[in-house]
Amino acid sequence: MAHLLFIPIVRPFKLAGPQPGKEANLQVLVRDNNVDQALRVLKKKMQREGLFREMKTRSAYEKPSEKRTREKAEAIRRQRKLQRKKLQREGLLPAPKKVLRPAR
Repeated sequence: MAHLLFIPIVRPFKLAGPQPGKEANLQVLVRDNNVDQALRVLKKKMQREGLFREMKTRSAYEKPSEKRTREKAEAIRRQRKLQRKKLQREGLLPAPKKVLRPAR
């Protein structure tokens, strides 16, 4: 029997998804009372949402000048990544090498 684990998360910061200040639910399915696997899945979802990064940045005060500098650097990185992906799609840049992982 599978149970559903709801983790309500209030996000007062800017991320894709619900509006700031609204509650967002992360749902994790617990199968056969395997809580360890559910926690791993939850951690991965939180990682993708950027919650850990956000908690780290909010753990200490960030001066407005530092915040502007960080946000500007993030915007530049985002633009470079988009430009790189666009050039790869057009065939002007070689695609990244795929890493072959050994079979389990």
